[in-house]
Amino acid sequence: MLGTHQHTFKQSVSCVGIGLHSGKKVRLSLRPAPADTGIVFVRTDLDGSPPIPARLDNVVDTLRATTLGLDGVTVSTVEHLLSALSGLGVDNARIEVSSPEVPIMDGSSEPFVRLIRSAGLERQDRPRKYYTLSGPLTVRDGDRFVSAVPSSDFKVECFIDFDHPLMKNQSYTVTVTRSAFESEISRARTFGFLREVEYLKQQGLALGGSLDNAVVMDDCGVLNQEGLRYHNEFVRHKALDFIGDAALLGAPILGRFSASKAGHRLHNAFMKELLAATTLTLLDPMAAALAGSGIREAAG
Repeated sequence: MLGTHQHTFKQSVSCVGIGLHSGKKVRLSLRPAPADTGIVFVRTDLDGSPPIPARLDNVVDTLRATTLGLDGVTVSTVEHLLSALSGLGVDNARIEVSSPEVPIMDGSSEPFVRLIRSAGLERQDRPRKYYTLSGPLTVRDGDRFVSAVPSSDFKVECFIDFDHPLMKNQSYTVTVTRSAFESEISRARTFGFLREVEYLKQQGLALGGSLDNAVVMDDCGVLNQEGLRYHNEFVRHKALDFIGDAALLGAPILGRFSASKAGHRLHNAFMKELLAATTLTLLDPMAAALAGSGIREAAG
């Protein structure tokens, strides 16, 4: 993920999926964007195709997913795609979506990784900048917390403890690189309990939810016939979500992050504190490399 230059796509690519809550077909297109554009979602189903930059100040809802909004226009369930873009080192992109929802695909980031790979990455003639921490930061909510300490790379530690035999006291730590994201994180699917899925559908939500796009559990085990993709798939998906929510900072960040029993709401609150903290600076990695930070050009 570390590199000295910004990247976008070599070419445009598209796919079709369904919205998790609407159950309706959604067309998604990934298109190249100029340097310093950032990630911008575009609602192609609306007059004028209004844009919504993927930034923290455009987060309007964090219940069950991260939703972005601007001038009354929203796009939800953005975290899995943002996680893939961040994990593979995409800095600038125009993301066209024909619905208020990004398609859920299989509930993980892997389909988006394949889409990004098919588009290819193109190095741009502008330096990539990184947020860096000069001191520790912690945001708490009862027994839940997100914390960070300075580091020369991007490391994520996640902890979960659900009242379920398969999800008690799980932890997972990863240094986020392109190869690690693809092999260790991207395939981890979103998850939920059967009773919650049934309730949501009664409320007119999760109409597109199924065993094809989520790990669903009853009180004892997993209902998906194929089982789990990783023995600790649940906590790995939490790391996937954290990477996606951190992408809303608008630039990569270096640090060691710990998230315990956290979700989108706490991730968002932490990132806002992070941006507001006086210990946070925007660093040109080319200068940092000369200073011996260890940041180096990434392959690809």
